[in-house]
Amino acid sequence: MRITVVAVLWLVALASVTLVVAVSPWWLFLTVPLLAVAALGAYDLIQRRHSVLRNYPVFGHLRFLLEDLRPELQQYFIERNFDGRPYDRDVRSIVYQRAKGTDAEEPFGTERDVYATGHEFLAASMAPLPVPDDAPRIRIGGPDCTKPYEMSLLNVSAMSFGSLSANAVLALNKGAKLGGFAHDTGEGGLSEYHLRHGGDLVWEVGTAYFGCRTKDGGFDEREFADKAAHDSVRCVSLKLSQGAKPGVGGVLPGSKVNAEIASVRDVPVGQTVISPPYHRVFGTPRELVRFIAHMRELAGGKPAGFKLCLGSRRQFLAVCKAMLEEGTAPDFIIVDGAEGGTGAAPLEYADNLGTPLTEGLITVHNALVGTGLRDRIRIGASGKVATGSDIVKRLLQGADYTNAARAMMFAVGCVQAQSCHTNTCPVGVATQDAKRARALDVGDKSLRVQRFQQSTVHSAVQIMASMGVGHPDELRPHMLCRRTDPVTVQTYADLYEWLAPGQLLAEPPRSWAVDWAQADPDRFTV
Repeated sequence: MRITVVAVLWLVALASVTLVVAVSPWWLFLTVPLLAVAALGAYDLIQRRHSVLRNYPVFGHLRFLLEDLRPELQQYFIERNFDGRPYDRDVRSIVYQRAKGTDAEEPFGTERDVYATGHEFLAASMAPLPVPDDAPRIRIGGPDCTKPYEMSLLNVSAMSFGSLSANAVLALNKGAKLGGFAHDTGEGGLSEYHLRHGGDLVWEVGTAYFGCRTKDGGFDEREFADKAAHDSVRCVSLKLSQGAKPGVGGVLPGSKVNAEIASVRDVPVGQTVISPPYHRVFGTPRELVRFIAHMRELAGGKPAGFKLCLGSRRQFLAVCKAMLEEGTAPDFIIVDGAEGGTGAAPLEYADNLGTPLTEGLITVHNALVGTGLRDRIRIGASGKVATGSDIVKRLLQGADYTNAARAMMFAVGCVQAQSCHTNTCPVGVATQDAKRARALDVGDKSLRVQRFQQSTVHSAVQIMASMGVGHPDELRPHMLCRRTDPVTVQTYADLYEWLAPGQLLAEPPRSWAVDWAQADPDRFTV
């Protein structure tokens, strides 16, 4: 059958050649494509890489074409408004609408099944409050910090130059400048694009110490201090782990390490750079706490903290014990959820490692409350934050402020093509291809970033007012409800355990006692 198909193609092609010679050269328009298809069929028969093509020459290519088009067909023609992944169409639409400054309204009612198990909703008040003119800001800076920072309720989460194009970084930072919110640099170094427009920066330093890196891959204190002194750098952050790939270091292929990226990251041009999964600057909880204090000192008193995707509760309690014994603590901790995004990660990591944001956030909050440290440490939440209700839920679960990455990418034009790792981003956001990146207009997209952030924070404040809450400090776990089965609804106050201030120091509850007893400030016990 397969040989017959190819033979017929060749016969038809040769017949068209005869028509070219005997009748008219205009037949070339048919002959050339036929010869190409016939040659393709012959090649399909003899190649050994694809079994489908050996059995179905020519026609087998339709299978690969449809496979390539499947994500787009799924997104645009098959999925419902509320069941797409990672972000459904409803969420993407509300981000696009707010970024463009158009109405983000939905007629006729929700499409979601409010009786489905797992559905969550916020408790509205019978006595709502007026919406305040100005959104609250959160002061970042404990007793050891001399230059505190007023953080917005929603900020740009960590995304590096290198993962994002220069134009995307410029748009995000200019949007942050226009809107008065913070922009996390990601671990890829402090680039000129982060600094050009003067937006407030949280400079993130990862395991490879890009931008403050010695020749042998260690931490360069002098370079860190010099760069942290820049007026735009408002906070410094040490990345311990990332939600989508906790416990694994990134790989930057040498083909992507051009002169510009090499300069920003302090690495050789053209050489593949592997970020280790661990830090060289500390090996114990106590050393981590001391190093954060040292970062704050090197940064001239600016707020210093760390980011992690929670794994072991016992290990985090060990860090809390180290804070108590050392008499110092970070000014902030960013909790990244396992649902967080990344430019590229092993599928097994993204699907199976790390604690989701809800449980991670509640655990970190409880640990700090139970050890009496919560008042001096602010908590940021990162992981699929895109709407005002997302912000309110995370504040209610223990966060003081939130960060968004992929939602901010939507604001600058991302269409969720999920090709971030291929350097072929169709809208110039996650690519180093200059021709693709030039499609992203910095002036227009920066305004979209500002509008999205402003509208989303306003939505969060409006929702809190509808709940009878005037400030995030007034949010309580009983204000968030979840349907646990078709006839049962429970609040977060009932679903999760919430510790009292200092409870771990006085009398740990049974559910925490073993982890608290075995937490060691001098080693990371598994």
